[in-house]
Amino acid sequence: MNRIFSRKWIVVIAFLFIGISSFAQNQYDDEIAAFHKKDAAAPPPKNAILFVGSSTFRKWTTMENDFPTHAVINRGFGGAVFPDVIHFANEIIIPYQPKQILIYCGDNDLASSDTVTPVVVLHRFKELFAIIRTGVPNAQIDFVSIKPSPSRAHLMPNIVKSNKLIKKFLRKKKNTKFINTYNAMLGADGQPVPDIFIEDKLHMNAKGYAIWQKIIEPYLL
Repeated sequence: MNRIFSRKWIVVIAFLFIGISSFAQNQYDDEIAAFHKKDAAAPPPKNAILFVGSSTFRKWTTMENDFPTHAVINRGFGGAVFPDVIHFANEIIIPYQPKQILIYCGDNDLASSDTVTPVVVLHRFKELFAIIRTGVPNAQIDFVSIKPSPSRAHLMPNIVKSNKLIKKFLRKKKNTKFINTYNAMLGADGQPVPDIFIEDKLHMNAKGYAIWQKIIEPYLL
C-alpha cells in the first residue's frame, strides 16, 4: 500500500511540476501568437532591422515613425527576461533573417532574483548570441545597454557591471556593437532623470525614447 501510495504521489507531483514549468515557459504565448498573426496578414520584409527584447522595446510604439528611413520590426514582448527571448528565438528572431538585430534585455533578469548576478546576465546573453549567430550568421548583432530607472535605482551597480561584461564580450566579436544609452539617462547627480519616465518609474515616456532615438539612429545599417 505504501509503495502504491508513494508512486501515486510521485506521479501527481511530476504532473504538477510539468504544469508549472509549462506555464512559466509559455506565459507569453498569446503575444507571440499575435506576432504570427500580424506577420501572416502583412509579412515583414527580409533584411530588415529587428528590435527584440523586453517591454522597454514593446512600449516603443513610435519606433517605425522614429526611424522612417529604415525597415524596422519591433518584437519586444511582455516583461521578458533573457530565458524568454532564448525560448522564442526560433519564432521571433531567426525566421525574419534580419540584417541587423538590436537586443534589449537584462534589467528584468536582475530584478527577478538576488541570485541573478551580472555574470549570470552575461552567460544568458552569450546563449542568446550563440543562437542568433547560428541562425542568422551574417547579421549585425547590437546590444542596447541596460537602462537605469528610478524604480530600480538599487540595481544600478549590477546594471553597470552587466553592461561592462557584455560590452567586453562584444568587443571580441565581429559585426557587433554595444550601444550605450545608460549615461544619457543620468542627471548631474548620477541618478536617472525622473521626467523621462512614466508613472511606474520604470518605463520611458516620449522624452526618454527621444534620447534613445538620437543615440541609436547612427548605429542602424
